[in-house]
Amino acid sequence: MTAPARTAAYHALRAIAAERADLPTALAESRRHLPDERDRALAAEIVSGTLRWQRYLEHIAEHFSARPVARIDRDVLHILRLSLYQLLHLDRVPASAVVDDAVDLARQARKTSATGFVNAVLRAVQRERHRLPVPPRPGPGASREAMIAYLGITCSHPEWLVTRWLDRHGFDATDQWVRFNNDTPQMTLRANTLRACREDVAAALIARQVETETTRHAPDGLVTISGNPLRRTEMDGTFFVQDEASQLVSLVVGARPGERVLDLCASPGGKTVSMAADMSDSGVIAACDVRPRRLALLRDTVRTSGASHVQIVQVAPSGGLPFASRFDRVLVDAPCSGLGTIRRDPDIRWRRREADLEGLARQELALLERAATLVRPGGRLVYATCSSEPEENEAVVDAFMSRHLEFAPVDLRTNGATPILPLLSERGMLQTWPFAHRLEAFFASAMERSGIKD
Repeated sequence: MTAPARTAAYHALRAIAAERADLPTALAESRRHLPDERDRALAAEIVSGTLRWQRYLEHIAEHFSARPVARIDRDVLHILRLSLYQLLHLDRVPASAVVDDAVDLARQARKTSATGFVNAVLRAVQRERHRLPVPPRPGPGASREAMIAYLGITCSHPEWLVTRWLDRHGFDATDQWVRFNNDTPQMTLRANTLRACREDVAAALIARQVETETTRHAPDGLVTISGNPLRRTEMDGTFFVQDEASQLVSLVVGARPGERVLDLCASPGGKTVSMAADMSDSGVIAACDVRPRRLALLRDTVRTSGASHVQIVQVAPSGGLPFASRFDRVLVDAPCSGLGTIRRDPDIRWRRREADLEGLARQELALLERAATLVRPGGRLVYATCSSEPEENEAVVDAFMSRHLEFAPVDLRTNGATPILPLLSERGMLQTWPFAHRLEAFFASAMERSGIKD
């Protein structure tokens, strides 16, 4: 009988490949069919790891099958990928069990004719696992082609993406970047200071056998070292899961007590709650999103946090926004390519294409212009993404300011952003880099509207 975790992983990978689900949704669905916590953990590891190493695994499958992946049946390829990941990355799983389950999965998928093929490929890889035919790390003087082959195949990233990074940042930085993306991330938390300070949250977690350490830059963050802080059925609202780089965006906004703040793309709500804490739960935050499902998630986050001055508003995808007054601070945390979060969302690297960037940038600029009308004179407009690519970041800001001369850039190096000073670019914008800061690639730029406060 095939191990339940491997069966669940297979179905999750099929759903993701067919674009019926993203990674979090597919894993949530798999958990519904796995009552054992150990099976849930193994399935999640297999799915995430298989996606992370997909190109590397396909290269190996091509070599040992002597056929291009395009000629391998899609379901059989899913089975090969997840099985190769286990053989090469999960040493605690017996190789014989992996191979036997792969053959059984092929039968379950009604690919009986492929069982011999699957068995032969996996056993060949197991025999040769210590001398696999992948591009080695290039030495000094290596060709650009050798660098791209290593970064793309051996480090399992799309060629177009590593080529962009290589041209902008050089080989050493790109090598560190792809290695960062292939690490299994630790869970990062943000203490909800509306309920408890970071030190008290850390102490409460220790009592639950969860060890943490403080984040290097985010003032309220904790990195989980051991234990599972989410094991309890009911969360008490004293902390939320949030990447450290994401936590820094609210520092760029700089919300103050008593102000009026608009968070235009607010779900799931981490930045909304962080700003509510910065405002001592006074003033008002209008937290917006478009889709009902996203609004439900946002509403749940705000309710759990205890914030009482947040108004949740559903907005239309386009057109004017339903607000009469202007705001002191407006945050546009724009939907983007997500290429800065590949470590936590490994499927993004395969879902995005270079051609996507131009269209995304147009949408981001339109969203920024839509929000800008609601900034009061003297108020601050913040544009943020979790993208690593300049088309979605500086280029959008520059295009916006060239068309809206009433806005001027804020140099965060001289505007009280002390905790994030080491993370600011030469233009005074927040820009975190995996190779320089060991953080996901996030971007945020602040702009101020000219004029006297009305």
